[in-house]
Amino acid sequence: MNVRFRQLAAVTTATTFGLILLGVYTGAVGAGLTCGGRWPFCDGFLGLFPANWMSFIEWFHRFVAMVTGFMILGTAVVAWREDYGSGIKRATAVALVVLPVQVLLGANTIFNFGVLAQVLHHAAALTILCALVAATAWAYTDPARAGSPATANAGTPEQTRAD
Repeated sequence: MNVRFRQLAAVTTATTFGLILLGVYTGAVGAGLTCGGRWPFCDGFLGLFPANWMSFIEWFHRFVAMVTGFMILGTAVVAWREDYGSGIKRATAVALVVLPVQVLLGANTIFNFGVLAQVLHHAAALTILCALVAATAWAYTDPARAGSPATANAGTPEQTRAD
C-alpha cells in the first residue's frame, strides 16, 4: 500500500471528523437559520461577506464541507485508479455516493430546521465517516501490499530461505 495513499485516507478521515464536529456546533447554535429565505446566499453581500457571527459560522461550515468533499473525491479516485483492495474501493465509493445526499440533507436543515432534518443530516455524515474509517483502517492493515522496502523485496518464505 502506498504510504501517500494511507496519509491521504487518514487526513481525509480526520478532516471529515472535524467537519462533523463543526456541523454539530453549527446546528447547535442555529447558524443555518441566518440564511432563511435567501439560501444559498444567506446574508451579506452575495454571501461572501457574512453580516454577522452566525452567518460566518454557516459559511465557514460550508467552506470546510467543500474542501472535505474534494478530499473525499480525491481519495476515492486514487483508490480506484491505483486498484487498491476491494474493501477500500467499496468504502470510498460509499463515501462518495453518500456525499451528494449529505449536501442535499444539509440544505434541508436550513429549510426544515428540526430534529428529523438534523438526524438525517448527521446520519449521512456518520455513514461517510464510517466508510472512510474503514478504508483508512484497511489501508493500514493490508499486509499483501504494504509497500515497505522490506516486504517488497522479501519474496516468499521459500525464496528467503534459499538465499
